[in-house]
Amino acid sequence: MVKLKESEEALNATFQALADPTRRQILMQLVSGEATVLQLAEPFEMSLPGISKHLKVLEKAGLIEKGKAAQFRPCRLKVEALQEANQWLEQYKRLWEERLDRLDVYLLELQKSKGKN
Repeated sequence: MVKLKESEEALNATFQALADPTRRQILMQLVSGEATVLQLAEPFEMSLPGISKHLKVLEKAGLIEKGKAAQFRPCRLKVEALQEANQWLEQYKRLWEERLDRLDVYLLELQKSKGKN
């Protein structure tokens, strides 16, 4: 079995957490600020234990953190993990942009050569 680097494991956890639409929606709620578990659960037809499981996945992936305020455990977004995922995706964005630019040039040359015939 191949041993993954810590950064690769973190990236895998981020993408696994983001793969679920409920978790993505929870993150979108947290963009506007801290929220309690009850507030995060409000838009979903799901039990509190179900929401808690999603929050644990997000927390394990480093996408959120839970605070301690009296009996409440407000959740907040942690952008570091998202920034790492974005940096990884940027590599591929640049690669595809370069390939598409080359394709544009090729297609323009092809059109010009067809126009001469």
